[in-house]
Amino acid sequence: MITPGIKGQQLVAVFLLGCLFFNYPLLSLFNQSGTVFGVPVLYAYLFLAWGVVIGLLALVIERR
Repeated sequence: MITPGIKGQQLVAVFLLGCLFFNYPLLSLFNQSGTVFGVPVLYAYLFLAWGVVIGLLALVIERR
């Protein structure tokens, strides 16, 4: 069983990872003129990073 303190720390870690994903240095790396399966690279990165953050949040919250 995960104690509430550990779960809170994991949620803070996921939040900080999300802040890193959606901050300037990483966004500028993907701001290129190219496509991934017909979708601009920046949009593909944004949706992929968004999905990763949501998946990690679900994993932390639902873990027993």
